[in-house]
Amino acid sequence: MPYVIDVEKCLGCGACADACPVGAISEKDGKYVIDADSCVECGACAGQCPVEAPELK
Repeated sequence: MPYVIDVEKCLGCGACADACPVGAISEKDGKYVIDADSCVECGACAGQCPVEAPELK
C-alpha cells in the first residue's frame, strides 16, 4: 500500500515533497498529495514531515 497524506494534518510546508526520491508528491490547493501509482513506499516523506501527515494505508 502506498503512503497517503492526511490533509487534515498537512501544514503545506513541502518537506515531504522535497524528501520523495521519485517525485510522487505534489502540491494541490495548499496541501500535498501522493500519487499512489508512483509511490515506492520508502517512507522518506514520513520521516521528514513535522506533523506525521504521511501514513501507510
